[in-house]
Amino acid sequence: MCGLHTTIHLTDGSILMSALSLLAVDRLTLSHFRSYKSLSLQLDGRPIAIYGLNGAGKTNILEAVSMLSPGRGFKRAGTEDMVRRPEALGWKIAAGLDSLGHSHEIETWVENGSNRQVRIDGKAAAQTALGRLARMVWLVPTMDRLWVDSAEGRRRFLDRMTLSFEPKHGEITLAYDKAMRERNRLLKDQVHNNSWYAALESQMSDLGAEIQRNRKAAIVKITAAQTDAKTAFPVADISLIAPADAECPNDADDLADVLQNNRIRDMAAGRSLIGPHRADLNAVYQTKGVAAKLCSTGEQKALLVSLVLANARALASETGAPPIILLDEVSAHLDVERRAALFDEICALNAQAWMTGTGAELFEGLEDRAYCLEVTEQNGESAVAERC
Repeated sequence: MCGLHTTIHLTDGSILMSALSLLAVDRLTLSHFRSYKSLSLQLDGRPIAIYGLNGAGKTNILEAVSMLSPGRGFKRAGTEDMVRRPEALGWKIAAGLDSLGHSHEIETWVENGSNRQVRIDGKAAAQTALGRLARMVWLVPTMDRLWVDSAEGRRRFLDRMTLSFEPKHGEITLAYDKAMRERNRLLKDQVHNNSWYAALESQMSDLGAEIQRNRKAAIVKITAAQTDAKTAFPVADISLIAPADAECPNDADDLADVLQNNRIRDMAAGRSLIGPHRADLNAVYQTKGVAAKLCSTGEQKALLVSLVLANARALASETGAPPIILLDEVSAHLDVERRAALFDEICALNAQAWMTGTGAELFEGLEDRAYCLEVTEQNGESAVAERC
């Protein structure tokens, strides 16, 4: 049965799973979160198949799980937007997490317009601490246009994968963005104080070089996890690129020099034109040699699924446990054969995957390998019933 295994590393670097799931949410409780006045789930480590009509509240469950990791969750919503209306009392998410043989109690909440709070095992904690306990990857419908939309979404996708390997990556990118905003303010105001620029550029160069190193390390790991993998999904050759006029040196000293030399051009633009914030993730469908942006909609979705699975395989190899995988409306653009292949790969990885779809038929082939939930909604309140 999927979800009841331990990890065995083979000499060729591949993984077999055999005993209890090593990273899983075994209890989830929601209070006044989105469309849920209250919800309590007791889970057993298997994947979770959630189905129901559009608008019933399926995605809200996955969003709640994503809030057990650092950041704003997979919707990138403001905390006030997650509050159930009309009560507007704030919200709370509590979970039991089985992580590498250790049980943890996680709570995160917002009340009365305050900032988000986190408590782990009864003690106040920073959000970054969540990243060390619950490695998490996800694929949501807004990412279906990832390869054809702006570079910002692809950077975010890459940084999320990078964060799964390096929990401090989020802090580093936030610190870089803060220093860049301050430099941009000076540029926009036409300030000519070299010492102020030098101080900010020193921060940006140190942080920027580390961001680039982390991203490239993640790409190497994802690439290795795709090599020789037995999968029904296409291999994506991925690389980190930048606009021709915005190359970002890997060395901190070199980046500091580039930032200094580019001040006049940046001042004319009113913003920083060079740095890791201009980087882009390039992908090519390997066997066809076709850029992802030129592939069909189904091929683009398959490439995304392939990268998420590769991310999970790489984490399983590196940490001893696959991450929690969130797949919202994953069946869109996947045919029956690839859906079945996806379910088989998830179970072979022994990953706890949370998946949504509009009907139970979209999860045919999982049977008792998954914990099935039906979500319904009445008068703005969602309810959940166990179906298998």
